[in-house]
Amino acid sequence: MILIKNGKIVKNNELVNADVLIKDGIIEKIGENINAECEVLDADGCLVMPGAIDVHVHLREPGYEYKETIKTGTLSAAKGGVTTIMSMPNLKPCPDSLENLNVQLERIKESAIVNVYPYGAVTVGEKGSVRSNIEGFHDKVLAITDDGVGVNNLEILDEACKLAKEYNLVIASHAEHEIYKYAPAGEYEAVRREIEYAKKYGCRYHFCHMSTAESFEAIRKAQSEGYSNITCEVAPHHLVLNESMIKNGNWKMNPPLRSEENRLATIEAMLDGTACMVASDHAPHSKEEKTNPEYSKNLNGIIGLETMMPIIITEFVKTGKISWSRFLDLMVYNPIKVFNLPKRDLAAGYPADIAVLDINNSHTYNEDEILSMGKNSPFIGNRYYGFTKYTLVNGKLVYKN
Repeated sequence: MILIKNGKIVKNNELVNADVLIKDGIIEKIGENINAECEVLDADGCLVMPGAIDVHVHLREPGYEYKETIKTGTLSAAKGGVTTIMSMPNLKPCPDSLENLNVQLERIKESAIVNVYPYGAVTVGEKGSVRSNIEGFHDKVLAITDDGVGVNNLEILDEACKLAKEYNLVIASHAEHEIYKYAPAGEYEAVRREIEYAKKYGCRYHFCHMSTAESFEAIRKAQSEGYSNITCEVAPHHLVLNESMIKNGNWKMNPPLRSEENRLATIEAMLDGTACMVASDHAPHSKEEKTNPEYSKNLNGIIGLETMMPIIITEFVKTGKISWSRFLDLMVYNPIKVFNLPKRDLAAGYPADIAVLDINNSHTYNEDEILSMGKNSPFIGNRYYGFTKYTLVNGKLVYKN
């Protein structure tokens, strides 16, 4: 048994004092002044919440273990208070068939520290020319995507939407039009085009890391017309950084940092509910791949699992822009709902996937504390509230600061 003492939980949009008792991996009781003969974790000054869910993570294994492994990536998640992640398919072998997917599932079983749900690829090798064998692996995944490149073969996209509807899968889109690429139009023209396919089949269609005002306008319009099957996420870096802040390769990602106008539109989309969740797009790279003095030669992507919640708490909750309840919706409940993930809650009877965050003391994020193999973060040296004190997965303590 484990007892989390002296913490605060979110109840009716307020922070209230509560202890949490865990037995056999399950939350047994929540209330004030619980006493039990067991291991005690002191959560004084901390928020006790269901572990966060990050639907956009690059674990790099199998195939690119020099950047990250399942073990280091999930350790980094645990450090960030994230207890469930969805891992992207740009791997070797690419999970475009049951055989290839099984390679990844086996490795996850062997070494994951948190819950991991892999995506299946939409096209073979994410190369865009041949559709993956979705029929063969649909019951092993919750969602499909060609993240990093997007699907520009509209015949395949049409088939994928049809199959996603049939098998109740989410299509997670890296919206990038082949003509405009990284320019803002590359995103929003693809979004406008893909919304029509989502409407046609009524499949669950989720847009990853949206970053332009026009994309949000198109998604907002579709949602207002009653298409609740169309959803989107935003990434912390698009909420707090813009293109004028770029210093080096650690500021390079795809979609790239946009104008201040687009950054404000991204915030507005999160505040008004157009974007229903935050996801990190955690993308570790080796030092060599991110330190080229010629900016354009650096690879796209930054790490983000360890700073996702501290950034949102510091910039949006502490400033009163969002409530604690809204924070939990963005971090936990909406990802579960959209992706049909196993339900988690801070309530008796649920598996004890729990994050304990220090919300009273700020901390400067340093490179030497990073548990990911990738150190490519533009947030190193920044001070935030909400870093993790403890993380539990299925009642097991997997991270302790």
